[in-house]
Amino acid sequence: MGSVDQPIDLPLQPMLAKAVKGVPAADSVPGGLMYEPKWDGFRCLVLRDGDEVELASRGSKPLTRYFPEVVEAVRRLLPTRCVVDAEIVVRDGAAGAERLQWEHLSQRIHPAESRIRRLSEETPAELVCFDLLALGDESLLDRPLRERRARLEESLSGLEESDPIHVTQATTDAEVARDWFERFEGAGLDGVVAKPLDQPYAPGKRTMLKIKHHRSADAVVYGYRVHKSGQGVGSLLLGLYAAVEGEERLVPVGGIAAFTNARRLELVAEFDPLVARDEDGNPVDAETDRSRFSGSKEVSFVPVRPERVVEVAFDQMEGLRFRHAVTFLRWRLDREPRSCRLDQVDRAPAYDLAEVLTGNG
Repeated sequence: MGSVDQPIDLPLQPMLAKAVKGVPAADSVPGGLMYEPKWDGFRCLVLRDGDEVELASRGSKPLTRYFPEVVEAVRRLLPTRCVVDAEIVVRDGAAGAERLQWEHLSQRIHPAESRIRRLSEETPAELVCFDLLALGDESLLDRPLRERRARLEESLSGLEESDPIHVTQATTDAEVARDWFERFEGAGLDGVVAKPLDQPYAPGKRTMLKIKHHRSADAVVYGYRVHKSGQGVGSLLLGLYAAVEGEERLVPVGGIAAFTNARRLELVAEFDPLVARDEDGNPVDAETDRSRFSGSKEVSFVPVRPERVVEVAFDQMEGLRFRHAVTFLRWRLDREPRSCRLDQVDRAPAYDLAEVLTGNG
């Protein structure tokens, strides 16, 4: 963040949120709460000083070079000198049935400049803004959220619905927020965020509240990848049965990767009797489908007979896959693997993302 001149000290960590189980009452904190949809994209601080633009991520890697179309949109649509807290998202789908597309977004992080340029045209990203931290020579970090929000709306009042930069919806009505929590999930959103209206911006502190969707499903383990250390299970590969081209198949849907070192070694021993082997007793070599986006990512795995069922927690299902990494809950020794079907997984009813972005939802 050092190349962009701003009236606040840089680098700056974005304000964070802690998880709570349900949408809290509006008067549960002094001064009240404001609620926003929780966007599932790449969080970033947008810094602009004239033509100088930086998209600073929460981590150490700047996002600027990966989203040239967002940089151009910032130069065209944001105030000449500002710092905005925002989310980079990618949408997909036909008009009237659009939703966030996490897979397309994650594929945008690529080392090849030619690939970045091509994807910026094929799967263009957009910016959803939700806080204004600096404007011109003025720092707004010490101002309460209600003032920062008003300044954000004023500064971006000239945006058109067709522009690739948006101001997120906001409400002080908890019932509206609960309605958003249910409806907007169908457009790929992650839940709801609640923010204290009277508090200043708190870099790096979890002063916001997030309410996320959580579901569970029973899936079948069909293989595992060896841990990058070469010892133990790195991840268990999960599948669900579905009819594909008239044939019942086990369709890959994701994996579980969060295991301790000790548990990784135990899992190798537990799955050894189920490992698919050739006539010489050696494990059969297998690979998951490699795409043009795989790069150097490991795709080989050790196949096992699909006899173990595991219950996992997940937030959303996107197409044929869990949208993010899932969490192990328990083994389901009582479940028949063939009963674990893709069409039985709980999904949110579809909802048009455009309605969320334009504030008409």
